[in-house]
Amino acid sequence: MTATDSADADRTATPPGYSPRLYNADLAPATERKWGAFSIFNVWTSDVHSLYGYFLAASLFLVAGNTFKFLIGIGVGSLIIYWLMTLIGKAGVRTGVPYPVLARASFGAFGANVPALVRAVVATFWYGAQTSAAAGAVVAFLVRYDGPKDLHETTRLFDHSGLEVLCYLGVWAAQLLIISKGMETVRRFQDFAGPAVWLMMLILAIALSVEAGALSFSVDMPSGDLATLAKSATGLDVGPGSLAAIAAIAATWVTYFAALFLNFGDFARFTPDEKALKKGNIWGLPVNLILFSLVAATTTAAASKVYGEVILEPAEISAKFDSAFLVLLAALTFAVATLGINVVANFVSPAFDFANVAPKYVTFRRGGLIAAVIALMLYPLHPWDNAPSFVNAIGSTMGPLFGVIIVDYYLIRKAQLNVPALYQEHGEFRFQGGWNIRAFAAAAVGSVFSSILPVYGPSGYGTNLGPYSWFIGVAVAGVLYFALSGGRSPLPARTAATEVPEATEA
Repeated sequence: MTATDSADADRTATPPGYSPRLYNADLAPATERKWGAFSIFNVWTSDVHSLYGYFLAASLFLVAGNTFKFLIGIGVGSLIIYWLMTLIGKAGVRTGVPYPVLARASFGAFGANVPALVRAVVATFWYGAQTSAAAGAVVAFLVRYDGPKDLHETTRLFDHSGLEVLCYLGVWAAQLLIISKGMETVRRFQDFAGPAVWLMMLILAIALSVEAGALSFSVDMPSGDLATLAKSATGLDVGPGSLAAIAAIAATWVTYFAALFLNFGDFARFTPDEKALKKGNIWGLPVNLILFSLVAATTTAAASKVYGEVILEPAEISAKFDSAFLVLLAALTFAVATLGINVVANFVSPAFDFANVAPKYVTFRRGGLIAAVIALMLYPLHPWDNAPSFVNAIGSTMGPLFGVIIVDYYLIRKAQLNVPALYQEHGEFRFQGGWNIRAFAAAAVGSVFSSILPVYGPSGYGTNLGPYSWFIGVAVAGVLYFALSGGRSPLPARTAATEVPEATEA
């Protein structure tokens, strides 16, 4: 047995009374809590300051018609995001457990594997999508030179150019190196990545505004053409600048975070107290989101005046710079930005989620490796080419799960959870053979309203209510679960939420 194998064996040793099918050290309640307000703030800078985050903000700017209305929609959405993230974050702080373990309280000791795997699939998809976007930023810089340009134009592999494949593999490997070092390395990396991307976004906005001759707060385009462009970018069929447009902007912005609403506890559980959590969330969500969106809006508007066309991709904008240094700086920053969001949003979650399925054999590191390998296998298929549609699909699947979990924790259990029982195969969360049928019934009905009806339902349902699919799923599943549960916990919680096993390690 190697030293690594021995260490893994120690980490998967199961405390007395706990089931090896439900426990390993990575899934245990956190006892080492070093994620202060600054680290939580940078969870959000790393998550939002990505190529797709910019693309979505810039696209929603077109829907708003001008910066003022855009900021109203983004502001309302950001406040909703802050409130919801703080709700799920408090559960993480109080229990110290990651998302798939918390889901056992509502879906059952083994039934929780279903919502865990759903979240893992979404994260793995986005891992590949963001890695591909970062590779594209690097390609945009390298094709300025003859050697890489020739490789890009003359070689094809897996429906990509040889240069694209090499850049994808490079970014993919860099991310794997970071995650292999564990959660503390993740914290240190995102503490660097978040501020670095902010700096580059400001440079991009200032450089374009100087070239445009003034700050720009709107795109000069006939309203009809703007509406067509906005619909093609976002799928929102609303008149730019209307009240319906502002509401749709807020709803779409909230839905963008649908996956992290589920597993933000993966990070919050490492914070020392709720005060640090709230402080990090305030600066990282409403403040940071609004300022980031303002930068995206002014950059988009300035670029439209400088280049005579609306460009929503920041990498495409930076590739037009005359200065090779600025293009290189942008490429490196966008690569770091993607590393940041992938490590935070798309690597940590499946690492815990896959570990939850087989704790005895899959550690946090092995779970991350599984996600990375799947994303690599998906690359030849590049399913993320239609990412905007996938955002709506995320809302459809994530909303009902969130509704069940949040209602179970706050309304049914009154934020009091028997934490040790989460690791017991025949304990309080046994339900029906380890599955809570009521939770699955509620989530299934919620999914009908949030995913099937917008596509196949009555005429106008998808057009008018499509942007609100996530909210509909949360409400329907949450209310139904509360009703099916009779508004009370199936069994009384015997252990306070703050009582965690003393023998565990982070």
